Amino acid sequence: MAEGSAVSGAADAAGSTARSERDLRIDFFRGLALIFIFIDHVPGNILSVVTIGSFGFSDAAEVFIFLSGYSAAFVYGRVQRARGFIVALAQIWKRCWQLYVAHIFLFVVFTAEVAYIAARFRNPMFAEEMNVANFLQEPHIAVMMALSLQFQPAFMDILPLYIALLLLFPFALWGIERSPALVLAISVAAYVVQWWFNFDMPAYPEGSNWFFNPFAWQLLFVIGAVIGHATVAGRRLVLRGWPIIAAAGAIVAGSLIIVMSWKLANISPRVPALLLDELWPVDKTDLALVRLVHFLAVAYLVAVLVPPEHRMLRAPAAYPVILCGQNSLHIFCLSIFLCVIGHLAVVQLDYAFWVQALVNGFGIGIMMLTAGIILVQVDRANGKGPDRRVNCAAFGRELSAA
Repeated sequence: MAEGSAVSGAADAAGSTARSERDLRIDFFRGLALIFIFIDHVPGNILSVVTIGSFGFSDAAEVFIFLSGYSAAFVYGRVQRARGFIVALAQIWKRCWQLYVAHIFLFVVFTAEVAYIAARFRNPMFAEEMNVANFLQEPHIAVMMALSLQFQPAFMDILPLYIALLLLFPFALWGIERSPALVLAISVAAYVVQWWFNFDMPAYPEGSNWFFNPFAWQLLFVIGAVIGHATVAGRRLVLRGWPIIAAAGAIVAGSLIIVMSWKLANISPRVPALLLDELWPVDKTDLALVRLVHFLAVAYLVAVLVPPEHRMLRAPAAYPVILCGQNSLHIFCLSIFLCVIGHLAVVQLDYAFWVQALVNGFGIGIMMLTAGIILVQVDRANGKGPDRRVNCAAFGRELSAA
C-alpha cells in the first residue's frame, strides 16, 4: 500500500505547507507498524518488548488506522479538489473492492494453511486457536459469513475494519472539504454514542462481534483524515510549544509506568490501585479513551520531534522499513502467512529462544526482501531499470522524486 494507494499514511502535523513530495515518515512508520504487527502476532515473542504496545496503552493497530485515515485524505483529497466528488468516490470504492478481493484471497489461503497444519500435526486446538474451527465444521456457512466480512479468523480483523471505514469515507471527505470541525464533531459524537449504547457489528459465529468496532475506531480514522486533509491544504492543525510537548510527554510517561506496573511486581505497589482497577484491561475492541489519548500523544511527539528531513529517515537501516511501508498491503498479507508458521514453530518447540530468534529473523527478513523484489519489479514495469533507488545513501532523494 504505497502512499498513492491510500491504504495508509503518516501524520504530518508539523507541516505548514502542502507538499507534493513524499514524506518519508509516512512510509517508515507504516512499515514499522507492519513489523510490530508481525512480532505481536507470534505468541510469547521476546521481541514484543520493543513494540509500542509494551510501552503504553495503544499499539500498532492505532498506528495502522490513523495512518490509513491520513493517507486516504492526503491522496483522495487531491483527487476531489482536482476532479470532483464523483471521481474521488469512484476511486475510493475501487480501492475498497481491491482490498475486499485481497481479504477474501487471504482468507482462503489462511484457512487452508491452518487446516493443513492442524491435520498434519494432529492438533485440532490449533484450528480453534486460529478461529478456523467453525469453518472446518460448517464450511458452507463460514464461507458466506466470510464474504460478508462477518467471519474473521485470527489476525484477519483489521482489513475488514479498514474496508468498512473506507466505504463511507467519500462522504466524510466531502464534509471535511467544507467543514473539518463539523465532521470531527460528528465523529466524536458517534464515538460517545457507541460507548453509551454499546453499538457493535455482529460477527460469526452467532453471539460474537467484530474485534475492531468500526463505530469506535472511526474516530481515529477521521482524526487522521482531518490532519491529512489539512496537510494537502497547507494548514497546521496541531499547536507547538514546550507546554504541549511536556503534556504529551507526561501522558506517554504515565502510561509507561502504569503498563510496567502490570508486568513488574516491584512497581505495582507504587501505582494507585484505582488506576490499576479502572484501566485494566484496556478495551481495544471499542478503542478505550486511554488508548486514543495515549496514541495521539505519541503521534504528536513523533510529528514534532521527528521532522520530515530527519537524518534517521535517510539512514541505510531505514530503507527496508520504508520499502515495507510503501508496499504495505502485500507485506501485511505476507506477514499473516508468516505469523501462522511462526506461531506453529514457537509453540511446537516450547518457545525456545533460538526458535524465536529464527522466526523473527526469517519473518522480518522475508518481509523486507519481498518489499525489495516488488520495488524492482515495479521499476522494471515502468522501464526504469532494476537498479533504480537501490543506493541506500541516495534513496531519500529518489523516493521524493518518485
